[in-house]
Amino acid sequence: MRRDLASELGLKVRVNRRAKRISLKIDATGQAVLVLPHERFRADGLQFAKAKQHWLSRQREALPTQIPIAPGSTIPYRGNPLVVMHDATSAEPVRIVDSGIIVGGREVSAPRLLLAWLRAEARRELTRVVGECCTALAIDEPAITLRDPKTRWGSCSARKTMSFSWRLILAPPHVLTYVAAHESAHLLELNHSNRFWTLVERLHPDYRRAEAWLKANGRELHRYG
Repeated sequence: MRRDLASELGLKVRVNRRAKRISLKIDATGQAVLVLPHERFRADGLQFAKAKQHWLSRQREALPTQIPIAPGSTIPYRGNPLVVMHDATSAEPVRIVDSGIIVGGREVSAPRLLLAWLRAEARRELTRVVGECCTALAIDEPAITLRDPKTRWGSCSARKTMSFSWRLILAPPHVLTYVAAHESAHLLELNHSNRFWTLVERLHPDYRRAEAWLKANGRELHRYG
């Protein structure tokens, strides 16, 4: 059976009713994404992407090299680059030392242990900051989930549940705090009105610096793993 053209081109096709035109992009993982305003534009979109194959190749080649979360790598933790080391005799699964991060247990299990630890650290810190924000706003704390989205750092649903990227633990603390404050403000204002930004500034006065950091460096955080 002949493969669909999207599969042949290595494309992920998304329909976004808010999109005003067909567009093509490369996400942080190197995945080519074709965005359509409506499914009826699928054939036109695929032909558009086919004509852009050389552009897609150049964009993929320009992506930074992926870095494994494993012994021997240098990864950021709360904005600080740390060397990952393995020590089978370590009494703790993962611990921070002056020279880097030490992972215990079997070396083959080190990537899994370190990733689990990073996610746990992200949950702990996000829970703490969201709790502080909710106290400041005099509202109940929401349920929090961690994911690994490619284009969003956090989200807040109409049901008052929050989702965050675990990769925020790799960023400087003020960046994680900003994203937590941003989503906490959505608990009262599910929009981006002036009232919403007033709440964000109240929770994190330096939020513009964090926004600028994410715009300049956010894509780099997807190199790890």
